Amino acid sequence: MSTERFPSYIDPAAPGPWGMFLEQLDRVEPHLGPLARMMDTLRRPKRILAVDVPIHRDDGTIYHVEGYRVQHNLSRGPGKGGVRYHPGVNLSEVMALAGWMTIKNAAVNLPFGGAKGGIRVDPATLSLAELERLTRRYTSEIGVIIGPDRDIPAPDVNTNEQTMAWMMDTYSINQGATQPRVVTGKPITMGGSLGRRESTGRGCFVVAREAMRKLAIPMEGARIAIQGFGNVGSAAARAFHAAGARIVAVQDATGTVHNEAGIDPAALDRHIRQDGGRVADFPGAIPVADEDFWALPCEVLLPAALEGQITRDNARSVKARLVVEGANGPTTPEAEDILLDRGCLVLPDVLANAGGVTVSYFEWVQNASSFFWTEDDINARLDRVLTEAFEAIWQVAAARQVPLRTAAFITACTRVLEARALRGLYP
Repeated sequence: MSTERFPSYIDPAAPGPWGMFLEQLDRVEPHLGPLARMMDTLRRPKRILAVDVPIHRDDGTIYHVEGYRVQHNLSRGPGKGGVRYHPGVNLSEVMALAGWMTIKNAAVNLPFGGAKGGIRVDPATLSLAELERLTRRYTSEIGVIIGPDRDIPAPDVNTNEQTMAWMMDTYSINQGATQPRVVTGKPITMGGSLGRRESTGRGCFVVAREAMRKLAIPMEGARIAIQGFGNVGSAAARAFHAAGARIVAVQDATGTVHNEAGIDPAALDRHIRQDGGRVADFPGAIPVADEDFWALPCEVLLPAALEGQITRDNARSVKARLVVEGANGPTTPEAEDILLDRGCLVLPDVLANAGGVTVSYFEWVQNASSFFWTEDDINARLDRVLTEAFEAIWQVAAARQVPLRTAAFITACTRVLEARALRGLYP
């Protein structure tokens, strides 16, 4: 008797992002030797909590939304993963994101398992007071499974330092003592870490830099196209710009702009944050059609928005030599096959965007010791962790003759399944 491929709560005909994660596991299984017998450990999330989150709206009405917290695997340590607020949140997506966090934490050898949370809501439709009530109620609902040594949330899509402050405060009130280690990505004044806000984008730059060295792509003058200009995209843009590269295209939900001579990321950031402008109407670049973004000539393409952006329909248009996945799951397996066949190297999300969780780990460690490091210390430690992880995964890819994603999964799955085997099944 074998384990069913899909649990009863996932539709086999439309598995969504969870189906993409399972396909990635299928590709790595032949490389795991005796450990492959335990692969179903990774195909079944350890724990899923679905909650109803009711809040009072400002107009006095009561509003209900659905929320989730998924703990995919805890064999190597407490769960770690962000919380996103988005109208597209669903169980399949949160399961997949939790699975990718398991792989990501193990790929860079952090002592965490994988978890993820989300609320199915459009935060733009809520006032700040309503967002606070939503966050506090959600935190209370999932409080039965999170904790400093159990599962540690962090910011993700449409959540930020303020969200984490509300989560920490709510959990602390319910525990009767301040618990700064329950979340990471907090404000600096509440025990957050210097460098955390920029860490995911900075990490994208670090691993891209290492890959560009392997591919003999000079950083000076290299053309970079970025999809998404939130925390990740903007921080990565600044890092590439400071290193001498040219940001030639930026796309977000408002539109796409292009400038072959280079876009100043600081000027674009000011245009958005201070002047209330949009990427689409940035005066330092020329608007282009959204569908033309993928075909723009560049050396590095950095998708830093949502999953499923590079598909079989647009992969053949990509001109880049290197795709750096700043978002989670932005490239479908079919699209990745097309890119690899065309000689484009893909730096997988489980390595490329691991800077955020790495500095979250640093924050968690600093909170435990109540001793805080300088930003230079943080950046140097981040650079070392990601550079070493990249080199190890590159070596596995070369030895096994497999893509970097498969190499990252081999590295991560081996670590997770070895831990699972050593711990054994209880009882």
